[in-house]
Amino acid sequence: MDILKIALQVLLVLSSLFLTMLILMHKGSGGGLSDMFGGGSGATMGGSSMAERNLNRITVGAAGLWFAAIIGLGLVERFN
Repeated sequence: MDILKIALQVLLVLSSLFLTMLILMHKGSGGGLSDMFGGGSGATMGGSSMAERNLNRITVGAAGLWFAAIIGLGLVERFN
């Protein structure tokens, strides 16, 4: 069980850092870090909305992985 607990803790830290990076890349009301990666053209190019949708999907997936790591750690702690 110790190996599983360590693996879940590592997964939690990595997914937290990745999720933070993804959230910072989102375009807010005033722009954001996504402007550096091609999301700054706005309505002039149709591809930027596709990039934003893909970024949303990846962010939701990373959040699901983070949530699963939290639940897994809770279950390991409860039944250990």
